Amino acid sequence: MRFSFTHSHAFPGGRLTVEDAETTEGTCVIEFSDGSAMIGEWHPDGDDILLRIPAYRTAKGADVEAQSWRLVRNKDGEWRSQRDR
Repeated sequence: MRFSFTHSHAFPGGRLTVEDAETTEGTCVIEFSDGSAMIGEWHPDGDDILLRIPAYRTAKGADVEAQSWRLVRNKDGEWRSQRDR
């Protein structure tokens, strides 16, 4: 499973692509548009996906804390990130 974000970090409403959506839950590759990549964890939750991103540093050197996100697909089929509550 691969999650590719269109920015250097995840944020509410951010777009991303999800590849290999039919694979078994567990570890995954998470990529950001600045070239940062890491191993994370994902789990299905109904039609949504829960994604755990470990702490990382962006290509410009900004430290980002570990975060959990709910990924939802809109009616056009695009994936968007939302804060996991």
